[in-house]
Amino acid sequence: MAPEDKSKHKEFTLEIITPERVVVEDEVESVVLSSPEGYFGILRNHAPFIGGLNIGVLKFRKDGKLHWVASDNGVFEMSGNKLRIMTDAAERGEDINVLRAKQAYERAKRRLDEKRTGMDYLRAELALKRSLARLKAAAGECKSS
Repeated sequence: MAPEDKSKHKEFTLEIITPERVVVEDEVESVVLSSPEGYFGILRNHAPFIGGLNIGVLKFRKDGKLHWVASDNGVFEMSGNKLRIMTDAAERGEDINVLRAKQAYERAKRRLDEKRTGMDYLRAELALKRSLARLKAAAGECKSS
């Protein structure tokens, strides 16, 4: 049996879906994602389960190479060797406009530092987390945010 045939037995389907589009639909070797319960590492033949997804960076391995995706809050389901992630927003690291992500990060950071009365702090914190996740995914990092 050829080496590539052996690797096919380690793969499972990953789908990352937003309301606007399918961001990822591919056969992958592993996925690591962040949930309120902590980080989950998922491989082929994982037990079926459903969970929540945090704002942050998820990574997946395809043909031995790592790929990063910045994602918003959402849900995920693992069933029958298919991991389906449904989130409000997701963006592959290689598709992220780093300049725009840096500007969004600086804007959110400024808002939090200003401490104005009547400001929606939760909204500013979420914007900061989203922009930080986008910067990390673009840089190919998978650190908690």
